[in-house]
Amino acid sequence: MLDQFSRTQLLLGKEGIERLSGSRVAVFGIGGVGGYVCEALVRSGVGAFDLIDDDRVCLTNLNRQILATRKTVGRYKAEVMAERMKEINPNVQINIHKCFFLPENADDFPFEKYSYIVDAVDTVTAKLEIILRAKAKGVPVISAMGAGNKLDAGRLRVADIYETKVCPLARVMRYELRKKGVKKLKVVYSDEVPTRPIEDMSISCRTHCICPPDAKHKCTERRDIPGSTAFVPAVAGLLIAGEVVKDLTGRNR
Repeated sequence: MLDQFSRTQLLLGKEGIERLSGSRVAVFGIGGVGGYVCEALVRSGVGAFDLIDDDRVCLTNLNRQILATRKTVGRYKAEVMAERMKEINPNVQINIHKCFFLPENADDFPFEKYSYIVDAVDTVTAKLEIILRAKAKGVPVISAMGAGNKLDAGRLRVADIYETKVCPLARVMRYELRKKGVKKLKVVYSDEVPTRPIEDMSISCRTHCICPPDAKHKCTERRDIPGSTAFVPAVAGLLIAGEVVKDLTGRNR
């Protein structure tokens, strides 16, 4: 019977669509990368999601985040993304977690119930905990490396973490994961040398923060405020979504 996933079924087959429909994917970080992951996966027919993010849409997100519009500024990203996904597929099941993932609250998440885990968060501490929990439960995980300060989406790659090069975040993650005994991890990264952001305080969040007054994590607290584009995070998110779909349907074997 013809439905909204018929075109995808022409490529993945009925069994592939059924596998996606029966899958539950956790997306940690619903920003420039994670938003496009959610967008592509719900359009691909994944049946259930956990969306984890405590941040709200900011005016500066409009340049790269698919959930950011003038109407959604100030709202929780996880809620906005969930509404958008429901408009695409009313039958999708979504659990929203409006919190910042940390080792301290990791026990609140049912890692063993996830079919796949997407790490699209920014901090090394959170990334490591997500990856270690996923590995401990035997759940496949893919991790996004740095997409900020990049201009060439064609330099994005899917690779094992120990095959990455150039990316500063990937270098730190390689070091930390090796210490933890993690032998492999699928990542999306860029081998482009990062562009140094222009030092213009007139347009810097450092001196002109416009985060909501009650925001838990403001730009002024960050060590560095990276530049960003509309296309690099989007391509990173779509590459991740493609890997998730192929892994869940057995296309990567």
